[in-house]
Amino acid sequence: MKQGHVLVLGSVNTDLVLRCATLPVGGQTVQGSDFRRLPGGKGANQAVAAARMGAAVRFIGAVGSDEAGRDARANLSAEGIDVRHLKAVTDVATGTAMILVDESSGQNCIALYEGANAHVDIELVDSAAADIASAALLVCQLETPQAATLHAARIARDAGVTVLLNPAPAVPLDAELLELVDILVPNESEAMVLAGQAASDRFDHDRVLDALHMTGVRAVLVTLGAQGVMYSDGATQRRYQAYAAHAVDTSGAGDAFIGAFVAALVSGSPVERAIDFAQRAASISVTRHGAMASLPFKHELD
Repeated sequence: MKQGHVLVLGSVNTDLVLRCATLPVGGQTVQGSDFRRLPGGKGANQAVAAARMGAAVRFIGAVGSDEAGRDARANLSAEGIDVRHLKAVTDVATGTAMILVDESSGQNCIALYEGANAHVDIELVDSAAADIASAALLVCQLETPQAATLHAARIARDAGVTVLLNPAPAVPLDAELLELVDILVPNESEAMVLAGQAASDRFDHDRVLDALHMTGVRAVLVTLGAQGVMYSDGATQRRYQAYAAHAVDTSGAGDAFIGAFVAALVSGSPVERAIDFAQRAASISVTRHGAMASLPFKHELD
């Protein structure tokens, strides 16, 4: 991997978080015990996670020309992230995530309003082409339009930039996009969707990993929560055990993992050490409330 900055293309949201005794089922109303308005979005979370781990981070995204958008820009800037390619969209609200968190297990369910995130387009990516081409690593998710992600991945591949995709939320993917991905980081359910398996199927890691490699993806890290991480590069396959932690909120764990993983990679760490570093970050994040608020700093891992 060449040296340079981390370029994150992704979503910016305002998270509306309500903690509940239990998560509601269809038609049910449950009582909440705590409500918070927090900065979020998978793209923004992963950018902050990487920055807190010491990486130089630049960001491509969109916010509304509203108070939430201004707050999001100020928040990312305060984290040391370059936001020159974070555009403000007129007459569109900043993206919003409504998050319910189970107080006892820390598990969550999320509903998204994409808002300004839908305006992350090819024109915006082209305006950031030089920053993409000079990056060490491009990080993408699926809370912004896939056409823009595909265009950014093409620019990155042509420039020899490593491409990491977090396929969340799980949606059908353009075959070319997967062919351009160097490192795919899904969770268990996302991996099964991409491998063509039903959610009710048992997770067969050999079958899932083989199917993902058949798409052209070079390396796969399937995050399994408390069960650790399954890694495969097509020739080598290994499970890394998770660190024990008392989870109170898992909403930021995946973003903490990815941010720490990419920060370790661009600093020169081998994959196995980067995975261990990322698992330590995730184990800290689940012990705290909120997504971005739970992301640890590098000195806490040291």
